[in-house]
Amino acid sequence: MTRLQRPSRSFSSGALLAALAATALTLAGPAAAETYPQRPVTVVVPFPPGGASDSTARLTSQKVSDALGQPVVIDNRPGANGGTGATHVKTSPADGYTLLVGSIGVFAINPALYPALSYSPKSDFDLITVAVRTPNVLVANPNFPANSVKELVAYLKKNPDKVTFASSGVGSSDHLTAALFWQKTGTNGIHVPYKGGGPAISDLIAGHADVSFQNLGAVANQIKAGKLKALGVTAAARSPQFPDIPTLKEGGVDGIDVYSWQAAAAPKGLPPEVKAKVVAAFKASLSDPAVKAKFTDLGFEVVANTPAEFAAFQAAEEQRWREVVKAGNIVVQ
Repeated sequence: MTRLQRPSRSFSSGALLAALAATALTLAGPAAAETYPQRPVTVVVPFPPGGASDSTARLTSQKVSDALGQPVVIDNRPGANGGTGATHVKTSPADGYTLLVGSIGVFAINPALYPALSYSPKSDFDLITVAVRTPNVLVANPNFPANSVKELVAYLKKNPDKVTFASSGVGSSDHLTAALFWQKTGTNGIHVPYKGGGPAISDLIAGHADVSFQNLGAVANQIKAGKLKALGVTAAARSPQFPDIPTLKEGGVDGIDVYSWQAAAAPKGLPPEVKAKVVAAFKASLSDPAVKAKFTDLGFEVVANTPAEFAAFQAAEEQRWREVVKAGNIVVQ
């Protein structure tokens, strides 16, 4: 009878475990790399706390976090009308762990205003979705003499270059809306730019500025509380949430239908499976009834369009504001 002999080479128990671990790691590697996310996700807001971009990021963050299964951290990085934060996101890894929630200024006005902008919305970002939109609203400090658009126009004509118009920055939608307002009414004022909507609103409430065209969603609570008085909205029709605020057209000023919007993006080159998860997370958040109700209460209209729709919209908006900047001869000092 032939006896079976053991192989001449054998693994020690330690070597065998090491080999099995290496094999498991090799097999699991690709799958593990595709499992996103595995750590907290940072959403960069390129403005200080308190403005419309900040509100949008914070209202969507919890449901985005729930959809992704990881915490979402808000990182405010103000400066250069949103350019500082946008550039930071542009240079971040395209892995889905750094996202951007910014305004019309970041995505459509800055490219028209700054000849040497440090980022390009078209080529440096994966556009995720336009989250919400809101008309601008002409608001004033409660102690300001004018109580309507007509009264403001009359006051401006009697007091040229004396009324201060606060804005969230040079080239912001509120700045350009003020410029359009002056052009349409044959008036002028003193533009006072701030580093974001939050500081502008605070100074307006404190009486350090007179009037401003702010996003309706950003000042809804202040209007309701009587801290600011609203003179008119830059929409084609009155806001359902604020039916007592007339449109600028009703106040005698036509041609200023302006909507500000907030959108989400990521560094260019997201892996397809990561991009799909990010898009789905924002869609889930924006379609959540509680989130939609909060936006509606603040005067925002949920948009939640697709990346392709966002890309087409961004191109059209950028062209529109190029024409406005050129017509107004608006330059960055």
